[in-house]
Amino acid sequence: MKFRRSLLAFASALSVTALIGAAPASAASIKIGLLEDISGDLALLGKPKLNGSQLAVEEINKAGGIMGRQIELIHLDPQGDNARYQEFARRLVNKDKVDVLIGGITSASREAIRPIMNRTDTLYIYTNQYEGGVCDAGMISNGAVPEQQFSTMIPFMVEKFGKKVYVIAADYNFGQISAEWNRKIVKDLGGTVVGEEFIPLGVSQFAQTIQNIQKAKPDWILTINVGAAQDSFFEQAAAAKLNLPMGSSIKVMLGFEHKRFAPPALNKMHAVANWFEEIDTPEAEAFKKRWHAKFPNEMYINDMGYNAYTAVYQYKMLVEAAKSTKLADIRKVIATGKACVEAPEGQVCIDPKSQHTSHRMRLIAVDEKHAVKVLKDYGVIQPYWLSEIGCDLTKKNDKKQYTPTDLPKK
Repeated sequence: MKFRRSLLAFASALSVTALIGAAPASAASIKIGLLEDISGDLALLGKPKLNGSQLAVEEINKAGGIMGRQIELIHLDPQGDNARYQEFARRLVNKDKVDVLIGGITSASREAIRPIMNRTDTLYIYTNQYEGGVCDAGMISNGAVPEQQFSTMIPFMVEKFGKKVYVIAADYNFGQISAEWNRKIVKDLGGTVVGEEFIPLGVSQFAQTIQNIQKAKPDWILTINVGAAQDSFFEQAAAAKLNLPMGSSIKVMLGFEHKRFAPPALNKMHAVANWFEEIDTPEAEAFKKRWHAKFPNEMYINDMGYNAYTAVYQYKMLVEAAKSTKLADIRKVIATGKACVEAPEGQVCIDPKSQHTSHRMRLIAVDEKHAVKVLKDYGVIQPYWLSEIGCDLTKKNDKKQYTPTDLPKK
């Protein structure tokens, strides 16, 4: 009981800290609840998300707020625990009366939150790249999904390096469903998955995995391992001189491993990303300047921090277009197909059928000195897969996550 009381006190302290970073609240404020891990194994991913949210709130409040109302940002730190995600989600909705809930890092945390949001008709914005498939009218996804990443990256890897792939994946729904996507795409390309390992979060020793990879002799490795502990794989693989090409839907852009580890640990890493700090367009440069002015000690602006920043602006656009914070009114705006904002990557739009977000996708590669090079610009890719398999939230709210082997019933 003492631990529980101290945890809630800690969370309350974080909430106060977040409020200090925002504009002064008032009775007429719009409340954004934010659930992001800034301690524990996933803190290196969650801290940029808090930063991005705070920067967006600060900018919007200075510009007059949303419909003339200031934003009140209330942040709690679930510390990577899904039970806390649920407890804090209920608290934000029932006690703090937030108008929208944003956040969650892992797909497991998202699935812990989503039913609570559905029961309360509170809009939920999930700000991570993920394995795709959620067809739920109460949720907006603004991160990249498999048809924007795997459907571009995996064909490149097979053509460039070969048809034999070894998979190391985090052992929860993100890693498992992402591996399912890989199996389908590789099979369609005539390739072979020569090994798969699903690794529990927190594991940091990979000697046996490296031996397994050496024995399997793949052409390349799909690395969808998650968190600071699992990222130990890269240093250990470099020490073992594995030196194989790698592909990922999350590395570089999320965990900025090319900045955290000494070269050549990330040599030959490839990813398809909508945001990475090395983008040098005028819009991206202006965003980076504002970010680093506010957070001068942060090493890198990752995709999660960028997505969190963009999510607040997406919410502003939706509320102002709807002239309401109610979920039903916001969904009417999304249904028009014109729910778009200008973001640091370029214009992004919310698809009315799936409520997922379009993105400009680029194929990037890391060299032996950890420099990032853009190999191909795919342009804007729509989140098309859910609508193709029958998800249409303008007509029916499935409230379900689909996968390549679990499709809607005809």
